[in-house]
Amino acid sequence: MSDLQNKSRLAVLGASGHGKVVAEIAELNGYEVIFYDDAYPDKQTLAHWSIEGNSDALKKCLDEVDGVAIGIGNNLIRQSKYDFFKELGAAFPVLIHPNAIVSKYAQLGEATVVMAGASINPFALVGTGCIINTKSVVEHDCQVGSFVHICPNSSIAGHCEVGDLAWFGIGSNAIQQISVGKNSIVGAGSVIIRDVPENVTVVGSPAKVIRK
Repeated sequence: MSDLQNKSRLAVLGASGHGKVVAEIAELNGYEVIFYDDAYPDKQTLAHWSIEGNSDALKKCLDEVDGVAIGIGNNLIRQSKYDFFKELGAAFPVLIHPNAIVSKYAQLGEATVVMAGASINPFALVGTGCIINTKSVVEHDCQVGSFVHICPNSSIAGHCEVGDLAWFGIGSNAIQQISVGKNSIVGAGSVIIRDVPENVTVVGSPAKVIRK
């Protein structure tokens, strides 16, 4: 039997740039990747990978794969796809790049992806379906909700709380013991020194609300 036949099969839904990164991490974890995307059949390839169908096609062959990863950066769409396939009984592994550092005392929810160079430190709690992107840091004792995206080179200091569906733009930072509300957006390069309410966009250093 070939090495390929020995591998677990992982369906990656979302043939995008983010999907490429998720697929590589999956392969580094020993999975054979099968791509699906709702642009199929207009879109049938992604780099060297072939796209086998759309969400309906994946729904019909869930019993032929060992798990599903959502390769979609948009938090709301990622949550929607997760909920849909979770209801159908899909399994969602946690995917961690071999070059990431995740404390044995941290807890990660299913369907979360941790990119290369990221650090998640002791007693951090990360929810379901999160993206902890390249070289980002989630410090000790943080509580990160579900379907959060921590973009590359962003840092959240100790004892912070981040609500569901929040978005930390690239290079943004939060000092310790800060709360960022559900569905809020932290602009790229922003520095958070006070609590951020729900459903707002903040930008700047220090970050200020610019949109509700």
